Amino acid sequence: MSNSTVDASKRTWLIASGCAGAVGAGFTAVPFVSSFQPSERAKAAGAPVEVDISGLQPGQKMTVEWRGKPVWIVRRTKEQVEGLKKLDAQVADPESKRNAYPTPDYAKNEWRSIKPEFFIAVGICTHLGCSPTDKFQTGPQPSLPDDWQGGFLCPCHGSTFDLAGRVFKNKPAPDNLEVPPHVYLSDTRLLIGEDKKSA
Repeated sequence: MSNSTVDASKRTWLIASGCAGAVGAGFTAVPFVSSFQPSERAKAAGAPVEVDISGLQPGQKMTVEWRGKPVWIVRRTKEQVEGLKKLDAQVADPESKRNAYPTPDYAKNEWRSIKPEFFIAVGICTHLGCSPTDKFQTGPQPSLPDDWQGGFLCPCHGSTFDLAGRVFKNKPAPDNLEVPPHVYLSDTRLLIGEDKKSA
């Protein structure tokens, strides 16, 4: 066998190997490059969330996810709504004037919502990001005052919030619970993440 025959076969093998490697690299690169694009779930995470609230009874709460955060929808009883004004002197920011977590203008009222009956808030404590627990039952309970009127207790450092998400005075949390942008599409449909109805 001559050197020219050996060189030709090596050359053919090198070319074939190089082509196969390039094709393989291309197949490997496509999923890798496409992984830089946001997934459908990631795209949806920032999108507004439409919620059916028709089954929510007075005194109940439901939780939905918006932008990776838990959002509470609480349907307050008539008594719970009426009791909010009595707590103005006990909460740190009764009219939601602080700007750390800006409150939409339509929620700068004593019930912090568009409709007094429904309270919508991001369920994350404004202190260090723990999730407060429901403490809707009134009266004395562990870690709560004897005259407790119902609300939320953060189990991490003891911050307490009323049923409008207003933080009580002298607590670690510096601000009221965040009220996300939202709008009512109908009496039973709520859109979280947008302030205005689509045209």
